[in-house]
Amino acid sequence: MSITPTSTEKVQVHESAHLHVAGTAVYVDDIVERQGTLHAAFGLSTCAHGKILSMDFSKVLAAPGVVKVLSPGNIPGANNCGPILHDDPILADGTVHYIGQPMFVVVAETHLQARRAAMLAQIEYLPLPAALNARDAALQNQFVVPPIHKQRGDAAQAIKSAPRKITGHFAVGGQEQFYLEGQISYAIPVENNGVQVFCSTQHPSEMQHHIAHCLNIPFNQVCVETRRMGGAFGGKESQSAIFACAAALAAHACGAPVKLRPDRDDDMMITGKRHDFSYDFEAGFDATGLLLGVKFSLISRGGFSADLSGPVAARALCHVDNAYYLSAVDVRVMAARTNTQSNTAFRGFGGPQGALAIEYVLDTIAHELGLDALEVRRRNFYDEADKLGARCTTHYDMTVEDFPLRDMLAKLEASSDYWARRAEISAFNDTHGVLRRGLALTPVKFGISFNVNHYNQAGALVHIYTDGTVLVNHGGTEMGQGLHTKIMQIMAQEFGLTLDAVRIT
Repeated sequence: MSITPTSTEKVQVHESAHLHVAGTAVYVDDIVERQGTLHAAFGLSTCAHGKILSMDFSKVLAAPGVVKVLSPGNIPGANNCGPILHDDPILADGTVHYIGQPMFVVVAETHLQARRAAMLAQIEYLPLPAALNARDAALQNQFVVPPIHKQRGDAAQAIKSAPRKITGHFAVGGQEQFYLEGQISYAIPVENNGVQVFCSTQHPSEMQHHIAHCLNIPFNQVCVETRRMGGAFGGKESQSAIFACAAALAAHACGAPVKLRPDRDDDMMITGKRHDFSYDFEAGFDATGLLLGVKFSLISRGGFSADLSGPVAARALCHVDNAYYLSAVDVRVMAARTNTQSNTAFRGFGGPQGALAIEYVLDTIAHELGLDALEVRRRNFYDEADKLGARCTTHYDMTVEDFPLRDMLAKLEASSDYWARRAEISAFNDTHGVLRRGLALTPVKFGISFNVNHYNQAGALVHIYTDGTVLVNHGGTEMGQGLHTKIMQIMAQEFGLTLDAVRIT
């Protein structure tokens, strides 16, 4: 079927659409392998927490196709791939901290040979106590980063003096990013002791730095390329590093190209997920559902190392208000250290976990008062500063200058027939003993920048050629969101070109 645009519309085509449809878009695993390419696989811990007493690789080395086994002692530089703190080893050294933690790398002639051989290692552990539950770890003051705390007013006194009060606790689980393209890196040695790494990563420059530190070589000896990813959702922001470093280490040690593509089960064992959270709350309110004071305690399961748990906690703290003015609020967010994979970035990056806290409280208040939750939400909305509103400052001291939610909500109520549908649902629930229906109209605040200001920037290198074409290298990565297409559109608009005159590299 062809689409013919009218005189007033333009069809914008994704820059790789024709490649995706034809199946010729090149992902890392599609790159034609160099002659002599070897394949790597991790040997993974089977102990949640323990001292490594011995590692016997004799059966591994005797397995078909095995070329080399690499352990922490074979790393010439830093055995670390932590994005912020240096607490995340590439290979477990002396102690294992979770089931599935990489301990060594097997390099073989084929992927299957490497994976089979890795299972032959004989490891002896001295088991240590393991903390698997975030709440239990927090009670023992085990945190991957220090807890953070923010308050405005005297929440405890406001709750105490409020005419109505509630307390409670609840929990929300995490999720696996489940990108269609798994973690993968392909490392190729280049002249003068350098390495070129093709990596499915959201953060090529961070991969460059980690690889250079691992191999103890300068940054300019490491080239990391990411043309596109088959999904990421945060799972390839920091945690692609362990795969990039291990592939580069193996290529450096063997003097040959090495591909590391873990099977999906190993990928999911090694890598972290969205942080699951546990919540405690207290709230005071009046008969209309207006919040007078609220206290929150949020505990995330950080895993065994810091990874990005600190920024996720900060973002959760800054989203507990969601769309509502909290006159007296006390929020504490903790990232517990547990003997599990280090949880990491995931779409929303702590924002959904923070917003869920206040939404749960407002739903509970509505239930306590017998009111519709939408009315309780509306009662607690922010005001707009430019309309001389008094309730327009967040608990982290930011003025809410633009708040279109009241008008937007009125339009959504009308267009969705909210109240009629609510009446129908109530009637249905009154006559059904087991089946239940529900309806919610819930606002969401989403912060679009980083709490650390210098992260809110980007760069691009633009080459303009004498034939009128343009080549652009920019600081973003394409993971299915169409970023390359957007950059091409900007270039075409600024230079007055057609899209086919612009290329992204």
